[in-house]
Amino acid sequence: MNSNQPHGFWPLSAAAYFAAWLTFAAPLAAAPLRVHPDNPRYFTDGTKEPGGSWKAVYLTGAHTWNNLIDMGRLEPPEAFDFDAYLDFLEKHHHNFIRLWAWDSVVWDTRANARLGKDFVHKVAPLPWARIGPGHALDGKPKFDLTKYDPTYFERLRTRVSAAGRRGIYVSVMLFEGWGLYHANRGRAAPTGWAWQSHPFHPENNINGINADTDRASLSGEVHSLKNAAANQIQAAYIRKVVDTVNDLDNALYEVINEGGQKEWDWWVVKMIHEYERTKPKQHPVGITGHGAERLDSMLASPAEWISPGRNDGYAEDPPAWEGKKVSLHDTDHIWGVGGNSAWVWKSFLRGHNPIFMDPYDGSILGTLGDPRWEPIRRALGHTRRLAERVNLAALQPRPELASTGYCLADPGKEFLVYQPKTNEAFTVEVKAGKYRFEWFDPLKAEGAASGRIETSGQPHQFKAPFSSDAVLWLRAE
Repeated sequence: MNSNQPHGFWPLSAAAYFAAWLTFAAPLAAAPLRVHPDNPRYFTDGTKEPGGSWKAVYLTGAHTWNNLIDMGRLEPPEAFDFDAYLDFLEKHHHNFIRLWAWDSVVWDTRANARLGKDFVHKVAPLPWARIGPGHALDGKPKFDLTKYDPTYFERLRTRVSAAGRRGIYVSVMLFEGWGLYHANRGRAAPTGWAWQSHPFHPENNINGINADTDRASLSGEVHSLKNAAANQIQAAYIRKVVDTVNDLDNALYEVINEGGQKEWDWWVVKMIHEYERTKPKQHPVGITGHGAERLDSMLASPAEWISPGRNDGYAEDPPAWEGKKVSLHDTDHIWGVGGNSAWVWKSFLRGHNPIFMDPYDGSILGTLGDPRWEPIRRALGHTRRLAERVNLAALQPRPELASTGYCLADPGKEFLVYQPKTNEAFTVEVKAGKYRFEWFDPLKAEGAASGRIETSGQPHQFKAPFSSDAVLWLRAE
């Protein structure tokens, strides 16, 4: 490779270049992720680029609800084929998943009626042992919250480890809040279903734990600091999770999905940090949107990453990310289930790490083979391939430099621009100099053309040589 060529350049035709680009495989995790010191929109694993700067790690991928805990109509619920799921992720060149927890022993899908299900999923295993004495509200043995179900933690470790061998990072979800916080009332499902099936309900455990402090909330106030006895059980569980995966380089943590009072969220983050300081490795911790916290609170928190959502203004057209923390921009907190490939590119070009709440095989919500989702999965992988070719650590969202408004740039050196409109020219404000450009067609997943330009420093006009949305990669020579 010519040492004068820009970062990531391959001396190939556009077609040959993108053929190689589509088959590129990234290395496995070299160490636990930490926030990039120069560009905190991304993580780094400590790997150095040839010039000595830290490599930026871009995270993207499709997660699904039963990738840790089995869910289904049967008793016990149908087993999830995790190896097939990893094959699916690898095929799409994804490198990140959320590994889902579920707090209750059922999921009444009538709470998600618009997504095509109208029955109750049984859910197992949960972290705590069901050994009684006595029977819970579902007729099975009560939980002993001082003892753990070894199946849960063996599965947790095995799946995080297996994903790591495929180069996939895993956010271990500690708690699930959507059931209690959003779905427990005001829906087609019976009021209180998530609380009545929760281990911290007084009828479901032998330990005298009743997280429903006001006896009227129907949410149990499980994810708050109002019940010291419940918090002690949670603290022991958090330490157990950390003990289980601390030595794995590809692990991250997520406090809770769409729930949790601010003080409790921050308490969990700080507890993980403090406990991991006694361990060989430290991992990033995240807080997700669409729960009790809003963006300002999440940004002020001790978490390393967050997921902004629709309530924070990060929806179909996400604003440029300022980079105070890593943004794992999740369709789950925007549509629940939804999105499109254009959103993936917009999110990427605005400095986020986009991820997808994927119905996958349709067994939990949605239907098998829904044609809306495959373009999103492909787009995630395409953004990752491009992120691995550019000098991502040096790029920042600069929407003002492209008339489309979607631009990552290191001005004077490198630009990525997305044009969502078909057959429409756009301009890029570039400094005077010589540049090499290459086009990528997201619809066909192929390179279309490449060439060189010389500019005197005025805005330069571009138009894609194909009829679809378009991505332009522009690099100084």
